Amino acid sequence: MKKFTNDHRARVTKMLIRNSFTTLLKQKPIQSISIKELCEQAGINRGTFYSHYTDLYDLRNQIEEEMLEEFNRALEPLSADGQLTQLQITTEIFRCLKNNSDLCAVTLGEHGDKAFALKLINLGRERCVESYLKYFEHASPKKIEYFYSFVCSGCIGLLQKWLDDGMVIPAEEAAKMAEDIMLKGIGFLTEES
Repeated sequence: MKKFTNDHRARVTKMLIRNSFTTLLKQKPIQSISIKELCEQAGINRGTFYSHYTDLYDLRNQIEEEMLEEFNRALEPLSADGQLTQLQITTEIFRCLKNNSDLCAVTLGEHGDKAFALKLINLGRERCVESYLKYFEHASPKKIEYFYSFVCSGCIGLLQKWLDDGMVIPAEEAAKMAEDIMLKGIGFLTEES
């Protein structure tokens, strides 16, 4: 029972630290945040912070790594000859983004880690190009690369709008919207809502 209590306490503490960190990152760059300020915001002492992280960059890296793992799991079916449809995979990606909405808001914001955003985009590019080459047999890899770049920029805009609206529509609906826009282009606007 004691291990469960300690694990739960550690998860709650890490959640408090993460929430405070992303709140501060929305206001200013990481270089302008102090550990003292973060600890005050989280309601913890410095020793508690240092029992989990070496510094703010370690904190950021651990948060980003957790999201990367989750994002990677959402993309896994693209590598397999799996039974999931593109829409189901896109839905899993949008769920991952919603589960990490605090980090997404920061990453897309003024003080975000642009290298992390690029990592996510490149990870998606590798998996999607591989999948699209199988699905669209007559399309060249270069054409698929251009398609991915175009779609990726649109999905980032859609994600930003979804975040700005408080992610009130379900991940499934946001994913369906993204898929419909990708597959139907402007024809998406002619469908009844």
